[in-house]
Amino acid sequence: MAAATRLKRHRVCASGELAESGAGVRFTVDRPGGGEPAFVVRDWQQGEFFDISGLYLICATHGALYAPDSGRCLGGRCNGKGLVALAVVEDDGQIFLVEEGGDSVGQQ
Repeated sequence: MAAATRLKRHRVCASGELAESGAGVRFTVDRPGGGEPAFVVRDWQQGEFFDISGLYLICATHGALYAPDSGRCLGGRCNGKGLVALAVVEDDGQIFLVEEGGDSVGQQ
């Protein structure tokens, strides 16, 4: 029987930092050409990452709107480019980003 392959994980934050319907946690994913901003939330809510209606993700820099279920660009300066979902897991009181394709996590 082959041994199970353990995916490389990077700690993002403690589980307690993600309150239900609370503020999210920002972090950086290192990619070729530079870091990409990322965030994790426990539930969708109005505020830090969502527009005033609480329905759409909003870019704090450019005001672009995205569908939270798919990351699809809905309008604004996203130029049709959507968001990319990242695999995260909660384990032993911690939130981890699961490394895919050589991506690595930078600093919060």
